Amino acid sequence: MARYAERHYGLNTYRLTHPRVIVEHLSVTPDIASLYNTFAPDIRDPELHEYPNVCAHFGVGHGGGIFQFVSLRIMCRHTVGLNWTALGIENVGYSDRQILGNHRQLRASLKLTAWLRCRFQIKIKDVIGHHESLRSPYHRERVRSLKHQTHRDWNHHDMHIYRRKLRRYRC
Repeated sequence: MARYAERHYGLNTYRLTHPRVIVEHLSVTPDIASLYNTFAPDIRDPELHEYPNVCAHFGVGHGGGIFQFVSLRIMCRHTVGLNWTALGIENVGYSDRQILGNHRQLRASLKLTAWLRCRFQIKIKDVIGHHESLRSPYHRERVRSLKHQTHRDWNHHDMHIYRRKLRRYRC
């Protein structure tokens, strides 16, 4: 991860020292076990083909279970341009609407996000969907071919709903 951080952000560390962003993702897997099996192998990531493999700090299952995969003190590869300062949460499912419609999962995701937000003093506007990554003021990417790379999960409209619900959880 230190080599990745050097190449992409000009940082000589694998440590996540002061997270300023929380990125919500969709796992595009049927369950937590499949999500874990995506992250576990020490292989090149399937999209960009470089080490280390993709990961996220947490996964939230259909039933509301929360699983921590990586220490909050270590960078994870989940969002190009933001890994240096972002915590990643994978919500198990195939669409934003699926998560928004699953009350147990949504409640757990919101509680986890609120806890992280309060712990690290992250503003609600900096809780973003992966699709919103390019709009973040914290986005920076040194690899020219990746400067505009993002994914479609958690679009702006659905994240507006998510952030509105998140406001109910106060620090």
